[in-house]
Amino acid sequence: MASISKEPGGRRTIQFIGSDGIRRSVRLGVVSDGYAETVKGHVEELVSVQRTGRAPLKATREWLDNLGQRDVVLRNRLVAVRLIEGSGPNADEGKAAKTIKGFLDEYLATRSNVKPATQTVYGHTRRCLIGFFGPDKLLKDITEGDADEWRIWLASDQKLSDNTIRRRSGIAKQFFKAAVRKKYIPYNPFADLVSAVRGNPERFYFVTRAVAEKVLAKCPNVTWKLIFALARFGGLRCPSEVVLLRWRDVNWEAGRIVVTSPKTEHHLGGGSRVIPLFPELRPLLLEAFDAAPEGAEYVVGEYGGRWHNLGVIMRRIIKDAGIVPWPKVFQNCRSSRETELIETFPIQCVTAWIGNSEAVARRNYLQVTDEHFARAIEPVHEAVQNPVQSTSIQAGNDREAENEANKKRSCLSSVSHKYRSVQDLPMGGIGLEPTTSCMSSRRSSQLS
Repeated sequence: MASISKEPGGRRTIQFIGSDGIRRSVRLGVVSDGYAETVKGHVEELVSVQRTGRAPLKATREWLDNLGQRDVVLRNRLVAVRLIEGSGPNADEGKAAKTIKGFLDEYLATRSNVKPATQTVYGHTRRCLIGFFGPDKLLKDITEGDADEWRIWLASDQKLSDNTIRRRSGIAKQFFKAAVRKKYIPYNPFADLVSAVRGNPERFYFVTRAVAEKVLAKCPNVTWKLIFALARFGGLRCPSEVVLLRWRDVNWEAGRIVVTSPKTEHHLGGGSRVIPLFPELRPLLLEAFDAAPEGAEYVVGEYGGRWHNLGVIMRRIIKDAGIVPWPKVFQNCRSSRETELIETFPIQCVTAWIGNSEAVARRNYLQVTDEHFARAIEPVHEAVQNPVQSTSIQAGNDREAENEANKKRSCLSSVSHKYRSVQDLPMGGIGLEPTTSCMSSRRSSQLS
């Protein structure tokens, strides 16, 4: 927050703490309280812009545009305290003249810490930015409207998919946020572009076991069988996790495999995960182990540890199997495996084995398959099919049994009028049985 201090003679000064934590002051001279409050609000907005990298509010942008014509002294003072870019005391003229190509080359040179695959992705966005704006476009001249037109150009001219455009928009945001932090520009013109990647069900394809068997049959050797099987039945990312799998990671006795995951290693504990040695993988791993040369380190042999474009070769194999290659060949293999596993195991187990979160699994991996539809419409056991009907039938059976019992009781009641029960007969002094019974006769004969 900024504050206004009053000095003798009616002079006003705005004090604020910049995004770098340093307290600075902007002298306004003799001005009204209302004007001082207006400037104070714009100063607070410019500080917020520096901290967040977003674009200034429209009112502040218009105020700055008019300030150069109405009050050059105040504009120079804002430059001096590093709230805006431009000529003036303490201003860096080189920053104001920074071109988009010069900045991007400078930025990418400092990102040597990222993986080669990430550098490649950065390079795609760099090419698109320079291709649209030209290498000599000044950073300070790129507006939010220019960013919108660049995004439209990606779709109309470059014919990129929606998710690819979202990814490149996110990387452009990252580039220009760095430019804001370097004080090359006051705000990020790409900040409002939509960059969240969405799941695309149209590119889902469930790789059935029948299809997988056909592909495996056409693989030229056990190495390629393993590359495909590790993705389809192990759920490994390909190529990153497949090519890094080592024989020492396979624990035959415990039935487990340690999977090294470069993609998630920046997360706490995400550098690796443990998956079961699935029964679909064991025979192929044993075959590859027997065929591997002495001292072999990597499971996939010649491709071990090396980043190849394995998808191109895999699509050829799929075509040889008489199948039209599906979108995202290896991604859909992982997706199919996760969809299978979720039918049998709790989701916390499956996501731990596949290496994603429950939210990501539901959004980008789990599929609705033809088998789900078939199971939903197939007839079930009669007792389960209509429990209401079963209950009514049972109730009817109970009523029939009760009616039958009532009939028997009615019949016994009519008989009782003709014959008195044993309890109604008078009992004499000698009791119910005669003194000499059959049992006593048997005993006397046995004794004799």
